[in-house]
Amino acid sequence: MKTVSFSQFSVYNQCPNKWKLDYLENRRVFEQSIHTCFGSAFHTTVQEYLSVVYNKTATAANKMDLNNLLKKSMLNEYKGALEKNGNKHFSTPDELTEFYQEGAVILEYLKKHRRKFFPSKGCSLVGIEKPLRLNLTDNITFVGFMDIVIYDKDLKTIKIYDLKTSSTGWSKYQKADPGKYAQLVLYKEFYSKQYNHPVDGIDIEFVIVRRKINQEAEFVPNRIQSFIPPSGKITRNRILKIFTDFLSNCFTDDGDYNKEGQYPAISSPLCKYCMHDKDDVNCPKKERIAKDQ
Repeated sequence: MKTVSFSQFSVYNQCPNKWKLDYLENRRVFEQSIHTCFGSAFHTTVQEYLSVVYNKTATAANKMDLNNLLKKSMLNEYKGALEKNGNKHFSTPDELTEFYQEGAVILEYLKKHRRKFFPSKGCSLVGIEKPLRLNLTDNITFVGFMDIVIYDKDLKTIKIYDLKTSSTGWSKYQKADPGKYAQLVLYKEFYSKQYNHPVDGIDIEFVIVRRKINQEAEFVPNRIQSFIPPSGKITRNRILKIFTDFLSNCFTDDGDYNKEGQYPAISSPLCKYCMHDKDDVNCPKKERIAKDQ
């Protein structure tokens, strides 16, 4: 069986030609960065903290040395990434220290305001990195992992959280982009099907942490930003249609990658971050088109 993840769909939604090069032709190379290193370490730290909040007590959780946990997690992540990177350093001690210090400030803010984002009264922890594994067709399975899942015993509702690390948070334009919030919308739909929970009894929320804060701004933003995206029936159906079109174009009925699919190269500001941007053979600039064409 072929497995498909949201990251595959996200790549395709960004640029079908990138998906073809990355997956169908297996040309993708994962580039290590301080951002992914910090993001993974921060996820681990917050998830361990919340595990204690819900499985023991908030008092016990607040006594945890989160800064030390973050530091150890960052070092472990960096060592693993360094090995995958051929032992070539991709950051500096000063940069690692800067990210760590910013993370420590966020963790302190989270401890003080935890109830606002992760209430524990009347709630129980369903899972950390809870798996989704749903057969979409006879030959294709969707696989994903949900950062944090909480059950509200009084409301009988499930809440799926996705933790995002960001430099300055999400702008109103990012929040309006379905590509940004499609992940949790799909998770909501697939959770309902896999775990037989009413879809209207599932809430979703992005918890976005900001490393950088402009202290001189007229309105200084909080370190943590909550974003609840639209996820009603119309939105779910629209995103499911885009996802279904992705499956139809990229996979055959047997579950193999579809060599005959249509994979146009999309021109966008994101091209400069793509490893194929300078590949004029497989992604010539003159053949890239605007997304809405």
